[in-house]
Amino acid sequence: MRKFFEGAAAAVLMVLVGGVAHAQAQPELSPVALQATNMPWEYGVLFQGGKGITDDRDDFQFFMAGVHLGKVLTPQSGKGILRGNFEYAGEFFPYWQSNTPTFQRYSCTATDNPLVVNCSPPYTVGGTYHGMSITPIMLRWNFTHGKKIMPWAQAAGGVLWTNHKYPAYGTGPVNIGNDGPNADASVWNFTPQGGIGMHYFVKENRSFDLSANGVHISSASLGDRNPGVNASVQFSIGYSWWK
Repeated sequence: MRKFFEGAAAAVLMVLVGGVAHAQAQPELSPVALQATNMPWEYGVLFQGGKGITDDRDDFQFFMAGVHLGKVLTPQSGKGILRGNFEYAGEFFPYWQSNTPTFQRYSCTATDNPLVVNCSPPYTVGGTYHGMSITPIMLRWNFTHGKKIMPWAQAAGGVLWTNHKYPAYGTGPVNIGNDGPNADASVWNFTPQGGIGMHYFVKENRSFDLSANGVHISSASLGDRNPGVNASVQFSIGYSWWK
């Protein structure tokens, strides 16, 4: 009986020692590898700002603050630096601001004489606009070959609402086309965009985020006119929680 218990104790000890050795042999996952393996949710806050880059919009400025929500939908695939996974995400900016130049325009109506229009005294348009923006479609590829740094690239599309018709329209000579009743933009605009960025993991499930986005603003002719912003570059800084 004594030999039986001694043998059983030895067997149990061997199992315990083997389990500890196996656990010690398991490599510790890096923060990026952990996110790539777990396919987590991403919750983030971010601040974004930038400017127009075309000749007629290079004095437009943008500032916004909002939140990001994403879900990694696929396990990682691919090889080398292209190895990664797919994330579907969306962003909401309850604070959106654009500073634009001001100029004088008129409110004109046609008369029976096609060469004559009745116009009001000049008034100021443009300036600072406020609004909200939502981007419900964000298709992002996370590159997961790193350890603490996870770059990404994305294509996205959203909708923008402003407190006044954006941007102001009516520069140029006074006429019914520039200043008539059918010469306004829209409070609704669409924001197709694309960008690149990176997450830097400061903890296992916390990251500091940077990005650069090219954003186009267009009403798709929802208003009488569609002056839009053909191109702007906007940079963001944020912080994310991964669960």
